[in-house]
Amino acid sequence: MNTANLQMQGFLLAVASINNTLVHKGLLSIDDIDLALRKAEASLTGEERLFEDLSPAHRDAVCFPIRLLQMANLSQGEADVPGFSELARMVGQTKEYYNDQK
Repeated sequence: MNTANLQMQGFLLAVASINNTLVHKGLLSIDDIDLALRKAEASLTGEERLFEDLSPAHRDAVCFPIRLLQMANLSQGEADVPGFSELARMVGQTKEYYNDQK
C-alpha cells in the first residue's frame, strides 16, 4: 500500500478522535461537527470543476475523507471511534449516485 494512503488513514483517525473528544468534553455537539462536515462537502461538490472535469470515482475520492469523518462522528461511542476499515465500509454502503450517473 502507498505510504501516503497509510498517512491519510492515520490523519483521518486522529481528526475523528479529536472530534470525539470535543463532543465528550461538551465543546461541540455531534450535530455541530456534522453540520461543519456537510458544509465542507457542499463546498467541494458545488464547484463546477468537480463535476465537469472529474469522473464519479474521482469525485468520490475527493469527498471520501469528509464522508469518513461524518461516519466517525455519527457512530462514535463513549470513548472510541470505529476503525478505519469499518468506517470505509460504512462510507461505501451509504454512497449515493451523482445526478449524471442515473
